[in-house]
Amino acid sequence: MSHSTVPRSRAEAETTEKPPAPPGKPGRPRARKPSLRLRWRRDRVLLLMTLPAVALLLLFNYLPILGNVVAFQDYDPYISDNGIVSILHSPWVGVENFERIFADSAFWNAVRNTLVLFFLQLLLFFPIPVLLALLINSVVRPRVRAVSQAILYLPHFFSWVLVIAVFQQLFGGAGILSQLLREHGYDGLDIMTDPSSFAFLITAQSVWKDAGWGIIVFLAALASVPPDLYEAAAMDGAGRWRRMWHVTLPALRPVIALLLVLRVGDALTVGFEQILLQRDAVGPGAAEVLDTFVWWNGVRNQDFGYAAAAGLVKGVVSIGLVLAANKVAHLMGEQGVYKK
Repeated sequence: MSHSTVPRSRAEAETTEKPPAPPGKPGRPRARKPSLRLRWRRDRVLLLMTLPAVALLLLFNYLPILGNVVAFQDYDPYISDNGIVSILHSPWVGVENFERIFADSAFWNAVRNTLVLFFLQLLLFFPIPVLLALLINSVVRPRVRAVSQAILYLPHFFSWVLVIAVFQQLFGGAGILSQLLREHGYDGLDIMTDPSSFAFLITAQSVWKDAGWGIIVFLAALASVPPDLYEAAAMDGAGRWRRMWHVTLPALRPVIALLLVLRVGDALTVGFEQILLQRDAVGPGAAEVLDTFVWWNGVRNQDFGYAAAAGLVKGVVSIGLVLAANKVAHLMGEQGVYKK
């Protein structure tokens, strides 16, 4: 019998005639996706628990978006006691409110002040929680670390009224710093009413109040770094600074990129309550930002269509900043807010 006619064994035949495995994990059958009914039965408790949060989100975040139609109207809330009826009966003006905004020097002054405060807070406020987290993480004794973190985190729970009152007692015209200068023969100093230093004052208040909140995020990221990496770097002869540069900072890089994207998206919101409380002390020329501009024209002057147009411009620009910052994060190899 020739070699070509020799019958193959049963196992050999089954092995040879077995169809190729589907794409994915080799040698494993593809898992079937659970049906909608099965997923509902499995996750119905969790879904029901999230319904109140979803309802609040829709009611207070997404439903008010429909009110942006006021930006294209000469809105008059006194047409009717019902706000929806007032919107339906207010006259349309098209893009007239937007034309008024772009021709208003007060609007561009608010944009300039907003951008100045954003860049100052980005350069001075954003790195401080990272540095403080690295400093606290280097403390060996857990008790000292916990006390330091609690002290830095405590001002986050203070209201802006209390924070401004504390700064007034320290840096106001009758504050401790001014009294010390007068006792030593110098002129008094009132930083709280100085328009030229208002941007630095706002940044200092934000650092003192909210730096402790950022520390928690970075400490959580540092806690996830395996100790083996530090031990391996130390065995290779890396000192403390080398370990921080090659181990600690790369571990913080995804968190830093994510928070930076979120901060850029929030660039045009630099603190409404904080600035509004101090606006009269330094004047609108130095303290007017986009949020206070919208509030002043919409609530105080009751020019609702004009204020809504300014708020809509701010929202559109903020979305563009988020998309641009997230794209930069992707180019740097990080995930950002969402994946590609």
